[in-house]
Amino acid sequence: MLQITSIEKGIVIDHIPAGFGIKLYYYLKLDKADYTVALIKNVYSERMGGKKDIIKINNEIDLDVNFLGLINPNITINIIENEKIAKKVKLKVPEKVVNVIQCKNPRCVTSVEGYADHVFHLVDPEKRSYRCEYCDDIVIPHTV
Repeated sequence: MLQITSIEKGIVIDHIPAGFGIKLYYYLKLDKADYTVALIKNVYSERMGGKKDIIKINNEIDLDVNFLGLINPNITINIIENEKIAKKVKLKVPEKVVNVIQCKNPRCVTSVEGYADHVFHLVDPEKRSYRCEYCDDIVIPHTV
C-alpha cells in the first residue's frame, strides 16, 4: 500500500482536479525544487465525488496562490507547521490576473509588442471569463 507521510513545515495544495496537478507542478516550477515535493495523482475524493490530485511541498516557500482560483476556486491550500494545519487558505476567482492568461487577438498590443503585460479583468465569475485590458476581447481560460 502506498503511504505518503505528513510534512513538517510547508504547503499542501489539495482538491486539485485530476490531471491538473502535473500542470501546476510545472507552472510553479516545482520540478526545479531542491526540497521534497510530492505530486499525488488520481486520489479518490468523496468530497469531489471522483478523483483529485494533491501537491505536498515540504519547505517554506513564498507562493502566490491567488491564480489557483482561476483554475478552480475549490482548490484548497493548507499551510503546515509542526506537521499540523496552521492555516487554510480559501481561494476565490481573482478579479484581475497579470501574465497568467495570454490574449489571442492578433491585433492586441500584447500580441504586437513583446513588452506589454497581459492584464485581464474578471467579467463573469461563474464562467471565469476575463476581458483583456487593452483590446476588450473576452477570454475563458482553460479551467475545470
